[in-house]
Amino acid sequence: MSTVSESQPRTYEVKTYGCQMNVHDSERLTGLLEDAGYVATAAGTQADVVVFNTCAVRENADNKLYGNLSHLAPVKAANPHMQIAVGGCMAQKDRDTIIKKAPYVDVVFGTHNIGSLPALLDRARSLDEAQVEILESLSVFPSTLPTKRDSAYAAWVSISVGCNNTCTFCIVPALRGKEKDRRPGEILAEIEALVAEGVTEITLLGQNVNAYGVEFGDRQAFSKLLRSCGAIPGLERVRFTSPHPAEFTDDVIAAMTETPNVMHQLHMPLQSGSDRVLKAMRRSYRSSKFLGIIERVREAMPDAAITTDIIVGFPGETEEDFLATLEVVRQSRFANAFTFQYSPRPGTPAATMDEQVPPDVVRDRYQRLVDVVNQVAWDEAKALVGRAVELMVSEGEGRKDAATHRLSGRGPDNRLVHFSPVGADGVRPGDMVIVEVTKAAPHHLVADGPVLSVRRTRAGDAWERRFSEPSTPAGIGLGMPTLGVPAPLPPAPACG
Repeated sequence: MSTVSESQPRTYEVKTYGCQMNVHDSERLTGLLEDAGYVATAAGTQADVVVFNTCAVRENADNKLYGNLSHLAPVKAANPHMQIAVGGCMAQKDRDTIIKKAPYVDVVFGTHNIGSLPALLDRARSLDEAQVEILESLSVFPSTLPTKRDSAYAAWVSISVGCNNTCTFCIVPALRGKEKDRRPGEILAEIEALVAEGVTEITLLGQNVNAYGVEFGDRQAFSKLLRSCGAIPGLERVRFTSPHPAEFTDDVIAAMTETPNVMHQLHMPLQSGSDRVLKAMRRSYRSSKFLGIIERVREAMPDAAITTDIIVGFPGETEEDFLATLEVVRQSRFANAFTFQYSPRPGTPAATMDEQVPPDVVRDRYQRLVDVVNQVAWDEAKALVGRAVELMVSEGEGRKDAATHRLSGRGPDNRLVHFSPVGADGVRPGDMVIVEVTKAAPHHLVADGPVLSVRRTRAGDAWERRFSEPSTPAGIGLGMPTLGVPAPLPPAPACG
């Protein structure tokens, strides 16, 4: 029997795991639900509908999902009105087992049919039985669906979905399918509409974002798209993630250098510094090519901040292979690296390879890698002390801001900077400030002097329109709960 009046709108909560693609998909899921009349649940209250947007890249993703589902089982038993839906990559992979392991789940939907969620929820409720719908290919390009963005000032824009690569550790191509590209005009129209709403920063998304154009046969389509973004008035910052080294060409470097609003920031997945391991991974480049890209990027953009993904403990990895990875890290001078311990994924070639590395060896190498990555990143960050940098003020990214009495923002290179609010009265998320860096840490910078200048922006106006109540003074209150753009997620190791 329903515990909520049918006259009241049903509430929802979307829980997201994984990469930026999933974060953006969740914005679409929330848009679809709100378009269908659902409302976001208030903080601290149990939603009528809980949606899990899942990742399948790492082994602990399975454990996390089923653990969270088991916690909801008694809640649902006490409230049959509640519904649970599971979507995303794990739903695509485990379509036949989710309902068996968690029979109280109401809806299972895949990566190709997120637009079906409201109808599946309605059907499950009316028929009183679980609905499983997994399509094998994309039915509608996701960007045509309603979207509720988390941020008023920054936005994701998908330019492609799927992947044509066959990396032996990666299950993503099997779950997201072959690459499908949007037409440039559709992408630019979406960006222009976002800018009209007040967005001043966009991030172009693709599983292999620089392979964009393969479907319609234009090898320079991605660099052309970057240059076209430079012609959009009001668009101040353009980023993209994640490119693939094998397809990273000099025309992209030229476009980054010559287009003022394309940021000098590059996430370039390495995965391993050993040529032998790269071959076993079926990565179609070698360490010399990777280092050559880094060298050309730095020659064209000396201020570029370069980040990466690295997997430790791939089957057959020897100590010599691991040391080769450490050497490439040192030579590349990464600003940050997202590091992963290899975990076998059923259905991938690597899962059945011989010479699986013992877990204790993997853990030891992982810690040694983290130590080197942190030292290299710290050395790179120290070089910025004393420099003036322009930040886009962010919301919700400085977890300790209330305790330290600081605000936070991101520089052109995407480094997070915690800065003193002195001289920044009334500043809002989306506004721009110039500060001088006074201290460096491996994963952030600090600017404890007074703010040198403040520039109020259309993005700040958009934030104020969305989040400020009439009784709430403009500006950021230290310690105020925030709802803005989420901090960047570590790219999944299979997604680049």
